[in-house]
Amino acid sequence: MPITATGRYFRDETGRRRILRGVNLSGASKVPAQPPGATHLPDSLNDPRHVSFIGRPFPLEEADEHFTRLKHWGLDCLRFIVTWEALAHAGPGCIDEAYLDYLHAVLEKAHAHGLLVFIDPHQDVWSRFCGGDGAPAWTFEALGMEIERFSETGAALLHQEQPDTFPQLMWATNYARYVCFTMFTLFFGGRDFAPQLQVDGQNIQDYLQGHYCAAYAELARRLRDLPNLLGFGSMNEPSPGLLGVPDLRSNDHALIKLGIVPSPAQAIFLANGFAQDCQDYGIPLVDRLPGQVKPARIDPQGATVWRDGFDDVWRAQGIWDVDSAGNPRMLRPGHFARADFLQDHLKPFTDRFASAIHAEMPAAFIFIEAEPMGPPPNYEDADRLVYAPHFYDGVTLLTRRFHPQLNFDFFSMRPLPGEAQIRRHLSQALGKFRHYADEALGEAPILIGEIGIPFDLNGGGAFRSGDFSRQAQALDYSLRALDDHLYSYTLWNYTPDNTNERGDQWNSEDLSIFSRDQQSDPADINSGGRALAAIARPYARKVAGDPLTMRYDRERGIFTFTFKHDSAISEPTEIFVPNLPFPDGYRVEVSDGEYEVDSEAQRVLYRHSDKDMPHMIRIVSNSPAPEELSPWGKLAMAAAVALVALALLRRLLRR
Repeated sequence: MPITATGRYFRDETGRRRILRGVNLSGASKVPAQPPGATHLPDSLNDPRHVSFIGRPFPLEEADEHFTRLKHWGLDCLRFIVTWEALAHAGPGCIDEAYLDYLHAVLEKAHAHGLLVFIDPHQDVWSRFCGGDGAPAWTFEALGMEIERFSETGAALLHQEQPDTFPQLMWATNYARYVCFTMFTLFFGGRDFAPQLQVDGQNIQDYLQGHYCAAYAELARRLRDLPNLLGFGSMNEPSPGLLGVPDLRSNDHALIKLGIVPSPAQAIFLANGFAQDCQDYGIPLVDRLPGQVKPARIDPQGATVWRDGFDDVWRAQGIWDVDSAGNPRMLRPGHFARADFLQDHLKPFTDRFASAIHAEMPAAFIFIEAEPMGPPPNYEDADRLVYAPHFYDGVTLLTRRFHPQLNFDFFSMRPLPGEAQIRRHLSQALGKFRHYADEALGEAPILIGEIGIPFDLNGGGAFRSGDFSRQAQALDYSLRALDDHLYSYTLWNYTPDNTNERGDQWNSEDLSIFSRDQQSDPADINSGGRALAAIARPYARKVAGDPLTMRYDRERGIFTFTFKHDSAISEPTEIFVPNLPFPDGYRVEVSDGEYEVDSEAQRVLYRHSDKDMPHMIRIVSNSPAPEELSPWGKLAMAAAVALVALALLRRLLRR
């Protein structure tokens, strides 16, 4: 393997600690290339067994262009998206061999460009047939579900049904809808909570997990000769479904409350044809105040998600039934309450997946996740495990608005006035992941698998002006917080076919750091990049010892890194220093030792002395630093923040 790990650090073949920086490739890999699968297309769910993902993330002939650009920006680690549907859309056990050939060819190109790769088995809300991406359509057919009825029964929300008016992040509310939570509950807990449900002679849990693991094991077999392949994620953002829900009659457990959010009991009744009066939370901070709820009725008019001859799986388990008056009644609302999702369900699945991958690639890392912002399962032996959680500035993601002096804590909606408070909040939130890893995995490495911002901020004004400075500010806040903890990360995301009109081609999202629509000069490697002032930043790529601190102040053009050397390492510390943010060049200051600047390779090589001391390297832009605000300027800024907050509150109250 090109990278190993000891404790919390990745290491190269010389023992230098590696900090990995990269990108998810790509957002559009969630949907087929042929026929075009972009979610705004009403017919993109037709004929699900006859699709192809060849060309995702891009046609093979474009690989050199995109890989050269990413390497130039310092993003040399790829979280490479491969959905279960992409591998096995034609049916259980039917692997798309031509797609595997394509993937091998693309990742060979990545190796030629010096890019490291790990595979991300991506899913969102289970499958694109219930509002997200991931699982193939035949997983529903195995249960007797009718895909065409998901929308009319309220069992799933689909972008295809409202291509031009689908609210941001509304897709995520499918976790509270019937199809998604049923599939996840059965995938992780079928043996315990639906023991009689058999498919092809197996319990539904074994049937689904078996086909999932086998598909990715076959991918591992086909790619195992690639020297740049680090390993596999186990599953993107796995959901517990109903496992651990204390009361099926309440929606208090729902992580995201946007629009209409039925309780699990209501969602079950809706999927079986019974009208329900639900709660509509709207879009907090956009069309109403947080916590402001209105009633909303959903009436499937007797339609159900089941094909003829099939009945509801939860009714068969005695969780609910219909009374003598024909009304649905929940009989066991606490049926799933005692389930320990992390230890009793997610961990055994992760172990099963890891065993399948290690049978083909014994040295592969397994990048594990849990629910967003949550801890992973506990492992006594975390060998070859990497904790790969995700983080987003939730309010910026939800509202597609950003002000550098005013933000909110996404969960408490506590206001965060001023840059210092915002930065402190982001750093503290990200710091929890180190605590989680230490508690559950020991000193396992951490790689933040997803972090990013929406580029259509403030009504997409940057698409017209070409000025992405506000996006750069928003992203820099998060990236500086990552530097506080010396984390490796892969940005979400790079979508080669991103457009101003349709973003990343999936559920109205637009988080790609590149867009053809912003590419005015194809001969310029940076043309088409968005918020490069934040993305193309210095960092310590290879460290001859243990990193201590790292900070990049992009406004002042100053990068500072300190570390404690390891006497067993003879190779120099390597700092990636992009030329883009230093148009007038830079000077290098060191605490001791000597250095070499290689501007063509965009790096500084630093050889420390043998002194037993923290070593420091400082890179300072030759461009003049911006002037500091005067006390009066700072007062005016504070007043502006207060006015923005007041205007926001008044607008919400009027609505």
